[in-house]
Amino acid sequence: MSTTDIVYLPEDPAHDPAIEEINAEAFGPGRYTRAAYRIREGGPHDAALSFVAVTAAGEVVGSVRMTHVSAGAGSALLLGPLAVRPQFKNVGIGRRLVKLAIEAAAAAGPGAVLLVGDAPYYGPLGFARLPPGQIVMPGPVDPHRMLGLELAEGALAKLAGPLVHRDMAA
Repeated sequence: MSTTDIVYLPEDPAHDPAIEEINAEAFGPGRYTRAAYRIREGGPHDAALSFVAVTAAGEVVGSVRMTHVSAGAGSALLLGPLAVRPQFKNVGIGRRLVKLAIEAAAAAGPGAVLLVGDAPYYGPLGFARLPPGQIVMPGPVDPHRMLGLELAEGALAKLAGPLVHRDMAA
């Protein structure tokens, strides 16, 4: 398998069953209890800012989603879940999906992208740890895994306090 055999597409509702299967495979049933998932329960993700990786045969092998969120006076996009089928890992598909999502986020204008993830993986893509306590998740999160990418100057500083789905913001 070569990464040249992979096509990256905007997410379409027809991809939903495959995306759910990939996420179940990657994160298991415990995914529903994670803090980021609880935020995503507050409303839909933005399919226009979400992407899939598809083989030449039409099989969806990776996915990344973006969800509009807010905290304090700021708004952002929450990246994730990002998942790639095991047999397609470690060839750059996940990183390419993240780059596409970041490019789409920059064009959409919220000013920042947040995620809960590993700094060694996401750091080379521009993400950095947020100060502990700046963002409060609806459940336990290791503060070293709360990462942000600023797309517009000052956007991360506006994000403070409980992080909620945009549809749940007061």
